[in-house]
Amino acid sequence: MIKKPEKFDVAVIGGGPAGMMAAGRAAELGARVVLLEKNASLGKKLLITGKGRCNLTQAEFDDKEIIKKFGKNGKFLFSSLAAFGPEEVIKFFEDRRVMTKIERGGRVFPKSDKAQDVLRVLEKYLEINGVKIIYNVSVDGFDVTPLAGGRKIASVKLAAKGYMSPEKKAMSSDQRIFADKFILCTGGKSYSVTGSTGGGYQWAQDCGHKIVETAPALVPVKTKEVWVKDVQGLSLKNVAINLLQNNKKQDSRFGEMMFTHFGLTGPIVLDLSKKVGELEKKGEVIISIDLKPALTHDQLDARLQKDFKENINKDFVNYLPELLPQKMIATIISLSGIDPRKKINFVTKDERKKLVELLKDLRLTADGTTGYNQAIITSGGVDIREVDSKTMQSRLIKNLYLAGEILDLDGPTGGYNLQVCWSTGYAAGTYAAQKV
Repeated sequence: MIKKPEKFDVAVIGGGPAGMMAAGRAAELGARVVLLEKNASLGKKLLITGKGRCNLTQAEFDDKEIIKKFGKNGKFLFSSLAAFGPEEVIKFFEDRRVMTKIERGGRVFPKSDKAQDVLRVLEKYLEINGVKIIYNVSVDGFDVTPLAGGRKIASVKLAAKGYMSPEKKAMSSDQRIFADKFILCTGGKSYSVTGSTGGGYQWAQDCGHKIVETAPALVPVKTKEVWVKDVQGLSLKNVAINLLQNNKKQDSRFGEMMFTHFGLTGPIVLDLSKKVGELEKKGEVIISIDLKPALTHDQLDARLQKDFKENINKDFVNYLPELLPQKMIATIISLSGIDPRKKINFVTKDERKKLVELLKDLRLTADGTTGYNQAIITSGGVDIREVDSKTMQSRLIKNLYLAGEILDLDGPTGGYNLQVCWSTGYAAGTYAAQKV
């Protein structure tokens, strides 16, 4: 007698934050769920978020303010945030004994500073609710069949052998996974070593979905100027960055940044990186750093005049520690052209004005980004107009749901993007678990 293949209520593809939340939620509501993961373990990318500390959400409890951070696509998140927003995320983890803390900028971390603790909660959530997990399995797309009034997915095609937990039972390479509902949570293209290779875009496209052009986002920016190597590792707080093109300001941020051997990184640089990529398609992009944003040009010039009068016998180089971090002094001296051993009393008006200009408008030329392998997230993805914003159900394929980074949603640093994974994953799991 030929044994019929096992069929599930819900099959989730992708064991990242959105996939784990979706699978756990669907199973919690009584669905028989299988989770397919291409790696030998879950949450590989989750473990490296927040430099291994896991910035799991943002302590901005006003949904409207969160939505603003996602630009024109932000309104898509109204329903999912209302159902499972930052407060619900914090409660979810604290109810499972992972206490949280709020740091500068509203970033929420586990008190232990360990991403592993966050992952452990999710793994337990899956286990308690009986989710079957299949590891080391590569998906090769969907079997899509005609249906009155549209199309539906019959099964997931597997391209490589995997094993099931806890039995570690091997699966044949030609096996298919059958289910009533399917949730696609494969992420984007960022950090491909974690398994995010963008395969889900092709499967969604094969189902008829439009893919908005993707690009690396929240990614370090390279510069053409080589002097950045001399100040690599220097972190600056409370500075402003303006993006200029054709001498017109295109965008700006205030906060913390850092120099690297190739250019710039840090929160405000990462937040501007997507815009840098967009602008570079049109021409040269100038990154202007304001080292003294609390002062206007005139106020800074007045301060320098006052300082110069009080330090007339000092060498120029010996005065600068009052104005700049030690690591930046040699670079500013070089760019200013002022003799470092010149007495302050002999610094000319033009030289002083040049110094003011450098401090208020230190310019670098963008030279692209470091690409997907260093990008925190991917911008672009499945067109959200083809997805129901309340249920995460595809408007094209009746039994397909989509959640997480695969959607055309990307926000700034600070826990916003993980919140999208939790919210959309929770919504997808909730509605996929409902019986037709």
